[in-house]
Amino acid sequence: MSVSPDINSPLALKGRVLTFNSGPNDYDYWEKGCVVIENGVISAVGEVSSVTLPEDIQTIDHGDDLIVPGFIDGHVHYPQMGVIASYGAKLIDWLNTYTFPEEAKFDDQEYAAATADFYLQESLKCGFTTAAVFCTSHPQSVDAFFFTAEQYGLRMIAGKVLMDRHAPDNLKDTAQTGYDQSKALIEKWHNKGRSLYAITPRFAPTSTPEQLEAAGALYQESDDVYVQSHVSENVQEIDWVAELFPEARSYLDVYQRFNLLGPRTLYGHGIHFSDEDIRVAAETDTSIVHCPTSNLFLGSGLFEYEKLQKAGAKICLGTDVGGGTSLSPFATVKAAYEIAQFRDFSISPFEAFYLLTLGGAKALHLEDKIGRIAPGHEADLTVIDLSSTNLIRHRMKRAESLADMLFAQIILADDRAIRTVYVNGGEVG
Repeated sequence: MSVSPDINSPLALKGRVLTFNSGPNDYDYWEKGCVVIENGVISAVGEVSSVTLPEDIQTIDHGDDLIVPGFIDGHVHYPQMGVIASYGAKLIDWLNTYTFPEEAKFDDQEYAAATADFYLQESLKCGFTTAAVFCTSHPQSVDAFFFTAEQYGLRMIAGKVLMDRHAPDNLKDTAQTGYDQSKALIEKWHNKGRSLYAITPRFAPTSTPEQLEAAGALYQESDDVYVQSHVSENVQEIDWVAELFPEARSYLDVYQRFNLLGPRTLYGHGIHFSDEDIRVAAETDTSIVHCPTSNLFLGSGLFEYEKLQKAGAKICLGTDVGGGTSLSPFATVKAAYEIAQFRDFSISPFEAFYLLTLGGAKALHLEDKIGRIAPGHEADLTVIDLSSTNLIRHRMKRAESLADMLFAQIILADDRAIRTVYVNGGEVG
């Protein structure tokens, strides 16, 4: 996989074009659309007949393929690529049996770099152009990830895992070293090119109050950095948190007490929230990342999408590999749809694609840069073959609307549907 060497040459892409504006029911769709890219930024979009093309522009005609904003993964662990599809464990057992032994290998920067490149290639094959990524507790795992992402020109959020208790000695840091290493990595990588840094306590049980306090201080004193962690994923985990932090009202309240809620904070799962937790998440502008394939695989529970949505909480989707079982956006939204069905709520095809694009960008506070096909936005685009398999081709003959076409992709498509990806205006293939 390589990136087109000349991303600064003007480029016009023709095909079906779909983009969202303010929400899932506010969108533009051009059956015969055109996207103009100049210097890695979208300069024009609309019907072919209404778009004026610069002279001598290169044109690529994607025919009946659908051009959408690059997909956004709100929660993923690149070091767990080697343990995806490992059998028979729930959350805590999963960490001890599979995750921690694998993450210990990331003190080797060459191993980390090779894994980062493999993850990014697989994620790009699935149409993702941005992700919020957990590294390991080793600073070199962060360096390896950002350096590799930089080679592809990707806009990525990532950070060193903070973990100073209840973990193997070869993965633990301390409150002070975690703070110092994170601060140095922020200075090295945050806002360098398209890289963004996330302060990353793994989850409350593996950080002492001193470490969470240091993480909160770092979030407050650092300019526009992110925070990412886990919350209310598993009932056993929640009970453990209650024992460790008896003064806290809830698991989410632990993070609030240490100033770790607010804009640009991303918390994976949030399955077992009280009404008060949902209210706090919405009022503090804390984003909750729904990780449906992981929730099913680890038997964690059924996310209450409708309740969070109605409360105004920011929600996006995460693959959560390796607890998650697929890097496919289609598998992810399919599982989200099926979980919502158990909660007597239907996620529409438009809402599903919104979550993968503009909804994800809003959750990451990047909607001014990515998630839309609009002038001034960075040219991260995914091109979908709407008839990628014989079954889908057969089903598409009966598709009577755009919603029907999108829903067929959600239920039936996989990485074969991703025709190509454009990153910062350059084609990846």
